[in-house]
Amino acid sequence: MSEKNILPEGIGEQTKAVHAGESPDPVTRASAPNIVMSTTYAVDADTGFSVEGLEADTPWIYTRWGNPTISQLEEKLAALENAESAVAFASGMSAISSLLLHFLKAGSHAVVSDVAYAALSEMTNEMLPALGIEITKVNTSDIEAVRAALRPNTRLVYIETPCNPLLRLTDIEAVAKIAHEAGAKLAVDSTFATPAATRPTELGADFVIHSLTKYLGGHGDALGGAIIGRKADLAPLRKKTSIRLGGTISPFNAWLIMRGIATFPLRMKAHEENALKIAVWLEQHPKVTRVVYPGLISHPQHELALKQMRNFSGIITFQTADGRATSRKLAEKLKIIHYAVSLGHHRSLIFYLNTEDLLKTTFRFDTPAQLASWREFAGDGIFRFSVGLEDADDIIADLEQAL
Repeated sequence: MSEKNILPEGIGEQTKAVHAGESPDPVTRASAPNIVMSTTYAVDADTGFSVEGLEADTPWIYTRWGNPTISQLEEKLAALENAESAVAFASGMSAISSLLLHFLKAGSHAVVSDVAYAALSEMTNEMLPALGIEITKVNTSDIEAVRAALRPNTRLVYIETPCNPLLRLTDIEAVAKIAHEAGAKLAVDSTFATPAATRPTELGADFVIHSLTKYLGGHGDALGGAIIGRKADLAPLRKKTSIRLGGTISPFNAWLIMRGIATFPLRMKAHEENALKIAVWLEQHPKVTRVVYPGLISHPQHELALKQMRNFSGIITFQTADGRATSRKLAEKLKIIHYAVSLGHHRSLIFYLNTEDLLKTTFRFDTPAQLASWREFAGDGIFRFSVGLEDADDIIADLEQAL
């Protein structure tokens, strides 16, 4: 539905972030991409009325089907992941819902990480089983547990790495191999890692999911999500669930996120540099009992992090002796860091996640080993700290005075 901007082979990641999906406007010669806010387009008399006739070269018809600005964002995302195609959505959860409802039908089975984004975890606890879809939750860092969970009717294996909120890692290449041997597809939520760290399709994944609200947008001012993968898989998904469920991203949000991506590789270097410095400082703090960050040697899967992450990202988790009391202190005293949910923004954000609360509402562990793995990483509760782009010394000083 749009002419592709063909870039030279072998260009760098920063060049892709700036130029992929974009070219000067053919009419005005504007250098920056336009925002096409129109919901509908003038078409020929022979244009079909059903999305069933939608093809890659179909002219623009209706923005829920496709839009020039959204298409530019999708092309940029695919380029960053070195993948063939992408479909953008109104939120990360909209992307997840579309993927699950496209591939899973009554009688089918999926293996899902037992610790994952809260809305995904809750959806797979109740909504999908109510539709007759079987879900098995496993600790996907345990490759043999994944293998044991596979069944003849398994259609999808769904993992997060690093997982939210534990920062526990899963070996993508190993899981992809056993999923494919069982005839299942592998989906990887790579929101925490980002393409700066990991490109899951290069390790065998079929689908990559991102909440564009987080690091790719980077500024905390636009909701968005995406699924990235092969054209043959995403073309029918776009028709059957993306368009019909209606989770279309606003062209304005697509434009904001695309603008954010231009500085994405530079931001991720700064996020990592700040996070590593702060993680080392936190490990030495007398009130901090545990720090988890993939870039630290103390992370239990540091070797796997070195293997499949080129950037350790900007999320740290840590524990204190009395997490609830500390959370109240931080919410009251922090001056630079915002006590708030979400992550991946240019400003630092911190939030306390209490184990007891989460076990009541979100995470259901079927075995003692699964609960033990949670407690290994989170204890009775953790602070999820999204390190921003402020000066690292200022962030440390703010934590010091608040703690």
